[in-house]
Amino acid sequence: MGFSWLEKTKSLLLERITAHRLENKEVKVLVKTLTPEEAIGEPGRRDFPIIVGKERMIEATFLGTKGQAFTDSPAEFMGPLKDILELSLTSNKERALYTAALNAVLKHLNQAEKTLHCRDDEPEKCARQMALGLIREWGKVKVGLIGLNPAIAENLVRTFGVKNVRITDLNRENIGSRKFGVEIWDGLRRSEDLIRETDGVLISGTTLINGTFDPLWELVEKDKKPYLLYGVTAAGFCALTGLKRICLYGRDENK
Repeated sequence: MGFSWLEKTKSLLLERITAHRLENKEVKVLVKTLTPEEAIGEPGRRDFPIIVGKERMIEATFLGTKGQAFTDSPAEFMGPLKDILELSLTSNKERALYTAALNAVLKHLNQAEKTLHCRDDEPEKCARQMALGLIREWGKVKVGLIGLNPAIAENLVRTFGVKNVRITDLNRENIGSRKFGVEIWDGLRRSEDLIRETDGVLISGTTLINGTFDPLWELVEKDKKPYLLYGVTAAGFCALTGLKRICLYGRDENK
């Protein structure tokens, strides 16, 4: 199958590091797991995956600059940047560590933006504005959501109509249930159905972490579907690859 898209970004990241003469410095990358409150504050709704305990946010700090990533396999790491580049990226844990560090490094170099998650009422505002922006750009078409974000799902249904929304997820507790009138399909089995049946696709950045992005992207490219990766996780990845991303309320400031 060859290297994954995430693996390919290693050489692109190394180019940036070398260009700024960082390759031989003893740079420390500290990745820590955030509590839900540290990650997204106190949103009004309580059904976000990070709040119900299905995902965690990890945060990398690189020369004082921070980058975050969602994962179901949080881990901590501290060491030189070269060790991050040597990770095999064959597990969710390693992909999460690398992606959080990638976000922090590129933000430090001013080559990525919105590497910190929005907070409090901003996720709800983001979902509402995202849905309205998509219907303006794509029209009232059928839309697919890969990776259940409840706020985005609810606003897509409200904006496009329940019959025009398809959703896949990997959480076994969600699969087969109905959210906002839409049946949640198994992301491992029915992503091809979702892409085939829709006219535009929103793809969670966590697909980079759980290893499902590459086959999804092949389907999107094959069918030439409009797409957007959403969320903070994909910040550095999209900055390096040029793939389209939406993250309306992500933050840039260091905490």
